[in-house]
Amino acid sequence: MSTFLTILLIAAMIATVVVLVRGLVVFLLGASQQARDGTGSADGISPSAVKSNKMMQYRIMFQAVAIFLVVLIMWLAGKS
Repeated sequence: MSTFLTILLIAAMIATVVVLVRGLVVFLLGASQQARDGTGSADGISPSAVKSNKMMQYRIMFQAVAIFLVVLIMWLAGKS
């Protein structure tokens, strides 16, 4: 059981890093596109901003899962 939880924890941590990097790339590409086009925040919310925000939500979700798994592993280790 502990090995399975450890594998899940590693997967959650990897997913967090992947989503973080992808969100940063989307954010930076959107910012550079806005700088080239000369568009600002007065134009409304850009599609890249929406995607960047969605990536942040996924990152927070994966971080929460990873923290929950750490707590669960520590709780199970304390019981035995």
